[in-house]
Amino acid sequence: MPQIEQIEVSSNGEAALRVRDQEDAAAIAGQSAADIYELPILVHNIEDEPNNTTRFLIIGTQPIAPSGDDKTALLVASLNRPGALFKLLEPLARHNVSMNRIESRPSRRGMWDYVFFIDLDGHAQDEPVAGMLTELREQASLFRVLGSYPKGVL
Repeated sequence: MPQIEQIEVSSNGEAALRVRDQEDAAAIAGQSAADIYELPILVHNIEDEPNNTTRFLIIGTQPIAPSGDDKTALLVASLNRPGALFKLLEPLARHNVSMNRIESRPSRRGMWDYVFFIDLDGHAQDEPVAGMLTELREQASLFRVLGSYPKGVL
């Protein structure tokens, strides 16, 4: 549909709601949105990356106790020096903690200065994660445990 005007909205649920009462519009949304807003599905499986996933987070102020199958999210930074990222990640290897995601973002503190969002397996209260976090805190110029939570089910 290259000739169709595309309108960006905040979510696929909002897209489905907006087209619900319009005959000349369509939304890219999932089965749940189609069911909720009673929309016909025109085309199935339109993704261009079959292994694509979306992360949904529940943000709270209460710590979550270990479940036995958890993840921990971190925000860390280091000064821009040779080997700085290696020094941040080295405690993970030494404590046998598996990192399953790392994402960098500009820190806004200066040119070539980045913060790293890291997801790792295990709860912050569990060994070996707790020991690794203690070492990482010493290496990082910025260190925050964003939280530990049970792994989601796909």
